[in-house]
Amino acid sequence: MLALPIDWNLLSDALMKLSIAYVCALPVGYMAEKEGHAAGVRTFPIVAMASCGYMLILAGVGAGSIENSSRVLQGLITGIGFVGGGAILKEGMSVHGTATAASIWNTGAIGAAVALGRYEIGIALAILNMVTLTILVPLKKKLDREAGK
Repeated sequence: MLALPIDWNLLSDALMKLSIAYVCALPVGYMAEKEGHAAGVRTFPIVAMASCGYMLILAGVGAGSIENSSRVLQGLITGIGFVGGGAILKEGMSVHGTATAASIWNTGAIGAAVALGRYEIGIALAILNMVTLTILVPLKKKLDREAGK
């Protein structure tokens, strides 16, 4: 039988970081789901966990290499932007889903920040995303009314 060499300290650290990324992204997904968007309580936490996971994998493989870290982060930014782009819909002269796309991109940053041990950034990004999705809704509706949308 094959014995897996598991470092239990690394496993517990990874589970902690993945859980923090998940918890930070969950309220953002809840708000999107509540507003009826296709991306919601499942998508946002998965994006945050996946981003966190990629950065954690990098820590084990390319630790200490700024070039490797930069390439992985660039790939995450591009890939998550592509996923978020799928949330944007154009109907005639109006465009919908840009806030959802931006929120998906933001949850990727939350996951990456948590993986790098920058919990304060991940938490701040989650809070500011929630503030934007809740507090600015009345302002957005007012501006839309004034523009005749």
